[in-house]
Amino acid sequence: MINEYQRFIEKKCDQCRKLDNVEPELYTKYDVKKGLRDAKGNGVVVGLTSVSHVDGTKMIDGVKTPCEGMLHYRGYDIRDLTGGFLNKRFGFEEAAYLLLFGELPTATELAEFKKYLDAERKLPVTFTRDIIMKAASKDIMNSITRSILFLASYDKKPLDNSLENVLRQCIHLIGVFPMLTAYSYHAYNHYLNDESMYIHKPDPNLSTAENILRMLRPDKAYTYLEATVLDLALVLHMEHGGGNNSTFTTRLVTSAGSGTYDVMAAAMCSLKGPKHGGANLKVMDMIADIKKHVKDTSDEKELRKYLSHILDKKAFDHQGLIYGMGHAVYTKSDPRAVVFRSFVEQLAVEKQRQADFQLYASIERIAPELILAKRPNATSVCANVDFYSGFVYDMLDIPHEMYTPLFAISRIVGWSAHRMEELITSNKIMRPAYVNASVFREYVPLDERGSERWGSSSPGPGRTRSCATSRERWPRAT
Repeated sequence: MINEYQRFIEKKCDQCRKLDNVEPELYTKYDVKKGLRDAKGNGVVVGLTSVSHVDGTKMIDGVKTPCEGMLHYRGYDIRDLTGGFLNKRFGFEEAAYLLLFGELPTATELAEFKKYLDAERKLPVTFTRDIIMKAASKDIMNSITRSILFLASYDKKPLDNSLENVLRQCIHLIGVFPMLTAYSYHAYNHYLNDESMYIHKPDPNLSTAENILRMLRPDKAYTYLEATVLDLALVLHMEHGGGNNSTFTTRLVTSAGSGTYDVMAAAMCSLKGPKHGGANLKVMDMIADIKKHVKDTSDEKELRKYLSHILDKKAFDHQGLIYGMGHAVYTKSDPRAVVFRSFVEQLAVEKQRQADFQLYASIERIAPELILAKRPNATSVCANVDFYSGFVYDMLDIPHEMYTPLFAISRIVGWSAHRMEELITSNKIMRPAYVNASVFREYVPLDERGSERWGSSSPGPGRTRSCATSRERWPRAT
């Protein structure tokens, strides 16, 4: 029976591939923006936002020209913002306040926000035991998403979309995300890996980054530099415009009138996709492959040769990509990677991983040259923030299963800001149009359907082909 069912599935999948295979020229004919991008890869403008600004080009004499990458949170350059708190204090809470409320906090406002954020770092009684520890999974993103949906059951007003209630819910989720993540990992590590389980409560006197390390590690210990670099990583991943997939999902589901828990669960499902939130894992896999096949990674000639093999689809995963290189928006530089790099080097020294850092630095220097040589249409290529983030998490002894969840701990802030903005600025459900590319056919009664498929080369038994069953395409927005 199983083999018969498998053959049925395979046969029907082949049928679906033929049925849903739209001719490429139709996309051009109807000016369809595949992936919501134009022919040059630029995103289709679907809204306005004041949460953040992302750009990698500027207009010079009417021509869009590559430039150093720009990222602004509520109008503030990310380099100025991070420079204002680095080596002085942890910045996650300050940046979160800025994104949520649009202004940099005063010392009093920041202390007040931290107090309320700490107050929200509590899960319902027995929630960890009854929800997180049940059905533990290696897929930590799945576990967190399940927990988010269960939290709605404990909320007295889960579907109240008033701004006041939504802000309360968002602050609560920002507060508990580190706990959901750390506890989900420990449940997985205990039940599936047969290791010891540690459930450490967050310390109200510590920052978000410090609490993550405290809750994750058996001995709760960490160095100041470790917490500083993790804090910086969280700030740099916190927000990146309304067009990235998970943030657009946030706004899309918000526009349908869904509640906060539903919206954030949907955003999690988007971020979980390897094309969105798994970039640093691909970089780590690629680095491991390079180390395996390049005897001396300090030999630039040997390294260059293997990177060329990767680009030629002869090595690694045969996709022709050097992961961590290039970005949908940034051209000459990713400002997040620029800020991150010096602290990555400091951490590499503390962890005695200088040789690994030099490998990353060499790839960052060599790869753009190779890519531009093999991609004549490309004008500029740079390392993005995820080129280094996986390396940082590895030096912090953070398990691979936690990489994308860490991204979520950070990005929940940006999602919250965009959800609130969508509620304030728009009351329309998003509904893009699709052009109908099917063939119109006449209905055939069951007892008249022969072995030959109706609508194929023959019009079918006892039927004549009408104008609607011709191969003419009928453009209709649906």
